[in-house]
Amino acid sequence: MDHNVYLLATDPNDPCRDVIHSRDTTLKVKVYCVSDENFTPNPNEIQLFGYADKKLYAFETINITPDDALDVISAIQWYADYIDFPDMEILPDDPRIGHSVAM
Repeated sequence: MDHNVYLLATDPNDPCRDVIHSRDTTLKVKVYCVSDENFTPNPNEIQLFGYADKKLYAFETINITPDDALDVISAIQWYADYIDFPDMEILPDDPRIGHSVAM
C-alpha cells in the first residue's frame, strides 16, 4: 500500500497559517486555528474540523481535484500526529453553535 508523504509550509508571522502539501499529488490543505481567528469557508472546497487540546482547527482544501479528495483525511491525520495530538477526531461539520452548513 502506498502512503503519501506530506510537507508543511508554515508562516513565521502566524503560527495558525500552516499549509499541508502532498509531495506526491496536488493536494494542499490550509489549516486555520478557528478558536483564534475568523474562518469563512469557501463553498468550492472541502472543510473538515478537529479539536486538539481544546483548540478548534479548520482544514480547507486549496483547489481540490477529484483525484485528491480521498487523501484529505490522511493529510489531516498526518497533521494531527505532527502537532502531537494523534487522537484528533476529524469532524465533517463545524461544531460551533450557529456555524453548521445549510444543505
